[in-house]
Amino acid sequence: MLLEIRGISVRIKDRIIVDDVSFEVGDHDIYMVIGPNGAGKTTLFKAIMGLVPRKGKVLLDGTDIRTFRPGELAKKIGMLAQSHQPQFAYSVYDVVSLVRYSYQGGIFRKLTGQDKQKIEEALALTGMESMKDQSVLTLSGGELQRAFLAQLFAQDPQVLILDEPVSHLDLQYQIAVFDILSRWVREKRRAVIASVHDLNTVYTYGTRAMLINRGRVHAEGTVEEVLDKDNLKSVYNVDVAEWMKNLLEHWK
Repeated sequence: MLLEIRGISVRIKDRIIVDDVSFEVGDHDIYMVIGPNGAGKTTLFKAIMGLVPRKGKVLLDGTDIRTFRPGELAKKIGMLAQSHQPQFAYSVYDVVSLVRYSYQGGIFRKLTGQDKQKIEEALALTGMESMKDQSVLTLSGGELQRAFLAQLFAQDPQVLILDEPVSHLDLQYQIAVFDILSRWVREKRRAVIASVHDLNTVYTYGTRAMLINRGRVHAEGTVEEVLDKDNLKSVYNVDVAEWMKNLLEHWK
């Protein structure tokens, strides 16, 4: 198994935000995490990466990720947060190139030809090549999201953790990003964990899924098992399946 999440729990003061969450992600998986706002998805992702205090273990190929040095971990797992607030007028190219320095042992080393190739490929994949010399402070929310997606692709880790990666993107880029991810995970021993709200995206691209509510796992397994209408109704308090069917009637 590529990535194992074992008993992750996060408590803030007297409140349990994530409660004993466990799941596994295999090679070539696009593992979808769904649930209502406030369910604990973002905190779970931060806990996996060690960005908040947590109980439990995260194993990559059987090794606890806490044993990796930061530079080594950056080559193995990359995370995209929901929002970004750049403070400096770096160009898009500079922002994307930052992750390649983990391969060079520090920011004072020169980028190699392979580094530059990875950066250019990432910019092309996300449609940002024409904006590579533009300051990130001038980008729209969707453009900024694509810039940081490009940074992740240039990082070229084994596992991508994406917290609502397409929430700020136009429809064409929402489709393009998951098309790219679908190809990306098949190329090597790779996997993606993504939180999304659009259940159609889960059906179209997901290999496995987890439904989380109030910090606990409500359902986990195949996409079809997790998106069972009873599961969805009990968590979202609405007949999601019936609502979706009625919505599709408008497109006939």
